[in-house]
Amino acid sequence: MHLDFLTILFFFSKLDGHFSTMLKSLFVYGVLGVLLIKVKSNQISVCIEDDNDLRVDCKIQPKPNKINTYEFSWSSGNKMSLLNTNVSGSTAESKFKSKSYVEELEPYGYRLTLKGFTDELPHNTTYMCRMTGEEVSVSLEKGSLVRCSAVSMFLKSSCSWIVCLLLFLYHTHS
Repeated sequence: MHLDFLTILFFFSKLDGHFSTMLKSLFVYGVLGVLLIKVKSNQISVCIEDDNDLRVDCKIQPKPNKINTYEFSWSSGNKMSLLNTNVSGSTAESKFKSKSYVEELEPYGYRLTLKGFTDELPHNTTYMCRMTGEEVSVSLEKGSLVRCSAVSMFLKSSCSWIVCLLLFLYHTHS
């Protein structure tokens, strides 16, 4: 027997009393729990800080017994630019050397801050970070970059819209 989401909501709307409230709460919190599981796409985030610096957070979990190395780069069209790295033998492009710095994040990961390039960003850019051999990337249009605030980072997530929808449906059917 196959039940879709709307059938389940209809079933809950017909229940009465405390049992109904308990089942609705159990269903909503179960769905929220599944949606809030961390996914791979959250390993890299790009935003604009209040002073218009570009920030790229790379949250790849380090491998045990390996030296943590990082490389931050971006590409637009066929051109890739290395922004910052601590990999031996690799060097960032000269125009980024004095304009970028990297700091370690807790409990793991690195944050690149790039000063003075927000206005020069290409329209479509792929931001990449590689840590100890593992690479993640995200492609963004210049106009879709958000401010680095907790609210804007939450609203950027498609999961947040699903959470809001579920809470709305829950309250309208209570």
